[in-house]
Amino acid sequence: MSYFDVLGERAKQCKNELAFASTQQKNDALLEIAHILRNREADILAANAEDIERARQNNMKESLIDRLTLNHDRIEGMAVSCEELVGLSDPIGEVVEGSTRPNGMKIEKVRVPMGVIGIIYEARPNVTVDGAILSLKAGSAVILRGGKEAISSNKMLAHLMRKAVSLSGFSPDIIQLVENVDRSIVMDMMRSNEFLDLLIPRGGAQLIKAVVENATVPVIETGTGNCHVYVDQSADLNMAVDIVDNGKTSRPSVCNAVETCLVHASVADRFLPKLKARLDKHNVEIRGCEITRHFLGSDIKLADEEDYATEFLDYIISIRVVEDMSIALDHIAKYSTGHSECIVTESVWAAEEFKKRVDAAAVYVNCSTRFTDGGMFGLGAEIGISTQKLHARGPMGLREMTTTKFLITGNGQIRV
Repeated sequence: MSYFDVLGERAKQCKNELAFASTQQKNDALLEIAHILRNREADILAANAEDIERARQNNMKESLIDRLTLNHDRIEGMAVSCEELVGLSDPIGEVVEGSTRPNGMKIEKVRVPMGVIGIIYEARPNVTVDGAILSLKAGSAVILRGGKEAISSNKMLAHLMRKAVSLSGFSPDIIQLVENVDRSIVMDMMRSNEFLDLLIPRGGAQLIKAVVENATVPVIETGTGNCHVYVDQSADLNMAVDIVDNGKTSRPSVCNAVETCLVHASVADRFLPKLKARLDKHNVEIRGCEITRHFLGSDIKLADEEDYATEFLDYIISIRVVEDMSIALDHIAKYSTGHSECIVTESVWAAEEFKKRVDAAAVYVNCSTRFTDGGMFGLGAEIGISTQKLHARGPMGLREMTTTKFLITGNGQIRV
């Protein structure tokens, strides 16, 4: 058997003990994970320090090192995510819909576990915990393959979670980590139809593209985030500055960060200097159209097609001044990845048109795109933001990690 087949066989052997576990058993395991994460924080930080040191030696960008970095608050956030999942209703066994047919048959559609879920992701060790605990509560075994940049952190986190679920009476193999960082293992994982019921890629465009194009296992695509804020002619400009600033600078390395700001021409002369003054505090590089450069100075780099199409994940933003909302909508339709889009406006008509016409998983009016997150939506931890349209779209929380089956009860009916 191949390296991945061994992991797959282990997951397959133990998946039913989790699938048939009670809500209380699963919640007890989640609380045990929360406890061990807090109790072993020093060990987690020591492992993470090894990853950060390697990243700096390899000249990784600071914005990506931020994704890799764990600290007290982020570890506490992982533990809190476990506790929040405990507080959420168990989706397994939930009756989605039901009916009684004219012949007396009772039909119910109920939620059931996926079985074994595979997750491929990059240098974000928090995904190791998010993926494991979501799968656990959703009743599925999980095999995690994180980026080699975070291998020390991921090994420690997986070790601790496996210990926690063992203490709760489960096989440790309901949570497994691919510790072999050879890329060939990823290809094996993408084609492991015998063992994986679902594969979820979480990361940049290149990773997601590779998985979608090469996987034979069913895939839910978590998308990249080329997110826009359109500042309408009726916008409260101070509110708009706050929203763009928060979207760009609060954490630029995440998929719900703002990458492009579109500005109505009638407010550009007043809005752009205000925005630049705020972004300058964070040393954000602005790449703008000719009109943007007219108002902000020729030292602003001229934006090109590539800039408008790029998910920077850095302290860089592109700006375009548009004559009206229809041009802004055309721009978003051309360059958006369908993740999160925002309008800042005081016009009810403009807000409703924007919500109706923008094709994205999350469409905002007068609030930051940074809220596209399972926790912020009240869904608990999430494994990513789905930008596809089949099965799941938007934050992928507990229910999106399950599937359904039909239960039919009769009293002797036959088809004639």
